[in-house]
Amino acid sequence: MKHRAHRAVVVGIGGGSGSGKGHLARQLRQALGGERCVVLEQDWYYADLSAVPFAERARRNFDHPSAIDFDLLVGQLTELAQGKTIHRPVYDFAHHTRSPHTVPVTPAEIILVEGILVLHDPRLQALCDLRVFVDAPEEVRLQRRLARDTAVRGRTPESVVQQFAETVRPMHQLFVEPSRQFADVVINGSGEGGQEVRELVRRIQHELQRKRAIERKE
Repeated sequence: MKHRAHRAVVVGIGGGSGSGKGHLARQLRQALGGERCVVLEQDWYYADLSAVPFAERARRNFDHPSAIDFDLLVGQLTELAQGKTIHRPVYDFAHHTRSPHTVPVTPAEIILVEGILVLHDPRLQALCDLRVFVDAPEEVRLQRRLARDTAVRGRTPESVVQQFAETVRPMHQLFVEPSRQFADVVINGSGEGGQEVRELVRRIQHELQRKRAIERKE
């Protein structure tokens, strides 16, 4: 099959750290069918800091857009949307380095790309057929981040709270919250949001049908 410029349906899911973006992506994947969906996480695309002394790595602002290798993310999302297999990076959050190993990701009809700055980057905005912003109060986001970073990323509670105050909150105000304006849909990330998820599924299915109809005419 000839690769088209934008064959898959791409759904961008943005919002604050701990807002529920990953949970929403899992809900959508389950509802739409795992065999039809693939998820790309912005967090896989942090820039490699292996050349930077470890003490300095820990002081970096990981919530600023400069911390993300958007060139690689945009390039791989473009290829995946065209029906090509990619080899996405693996990031070590404890040491702030990129692993030499990669993980193959095969194409799917629907691509869910999620991350705090997914709706901030204009190139990612342009690749998305549907843009979703997940909203949640700051206290909810902080508690979720505490639970995740201490259990999964090897951080202490004190370091998580400090990072939230020094970089997460101000970067949210500067870059994440303003990206809400580019969303087609705003979702409440505080609860399960069953009806909102069902409506998103309906919209994604409609977009998929629209694209398939165009393809049949080509």
